[in-house]
Amino acid sequence: MSPVTVIPGDGPLVLGQPHIGTMIPPEVSVELNDLGRSVPDTDWWIDRVYAGIAARTGATLVQQNISRFVIDVNRDPSGVSLYPGQNTTTLCPTTTFDAEPIYREGCEPGPAEVARRRSLYFAPFHAAMAAAIETARIRHGYCVLYDCHSIRSVVPNLFPGTLPVFNIGTNGGASCAPAIREAAVREAEGSGMTFVADGRFKGGWITRHYGAPERRVHAVQMELAQSAYMAEAPPWTYDEAVAAKTEAVLDRIVAAILKAAKQVEA
Repeated sequence: MSPVTVIPGDGPLVLGQPHIGTMIPPEVSVELNDLGRSVPDTDWWIDRVYAGIAARTGATLVQQNISRFVIDVNRDPSGVSLYPGQNTTTLCPTTTFDAEPIYREGCEPGPAEVARRRSLYFAPFHAAMAAAIETARIRHGYCVLYDCHSIRSVVPNLFPGTLPVFNIGTNGGASCAPAIREAAVREAEGSGMTFVADGRFKGGWITRHYGAPERRVHAVQMELAQSAYMAEAPPWTYDEAVAAKTEAVLDRIVAAILKAAKQVEA
């Protein structure tokens, strides 16, 4: 299997799905423990959550097939933390979100192994992402990158209390035009469901690296609380009734973002 899948579309929207992959190459699998091989921190079902939106908008999808436990394509490749002073996982994680080890003792990746994974699995994803963004920008004069994520709603090691359903990240407003951020916030607020903008999750490396309003590339990250569409424990069952309500709100958020972007770039 290729490390990355691109499903081309003809619209200005690119949907990034960097954490849906569960593939672990054999040479990494043998170094992981049983918990690591179960990849619990996957963004389960995110491709399903956004399938209807992708079809309706003509979005291009860029999906990472390799598990984030191998290498996290939403982290700074230099290894610098995106959230200084806060607990977070690294470029090549050695623990779960709950700070539990995922490697057999003494088998954690060293600098040479991290570099190998960057070349084999990180670089192809970002080459595909950059190409998708540029194709949309050339075709339409602008591009909207919407980065799709999810996480358990309660992870004490990463944040206190219960996470809001919708966590909008724009790197403090730097990764997109103000009207686009405002459109996303307006729809989330109107949903009656919990939300926050640029809270605990301000946007990962993808949003921060590619968001460049001055180049007509607008990036927004959405971190969903998994309780809003699935069971948050194995076997991670998709809850169609709960998910339908969340997907309807996401549909409105994406539509509002695209409308605002079109007006901004008119």
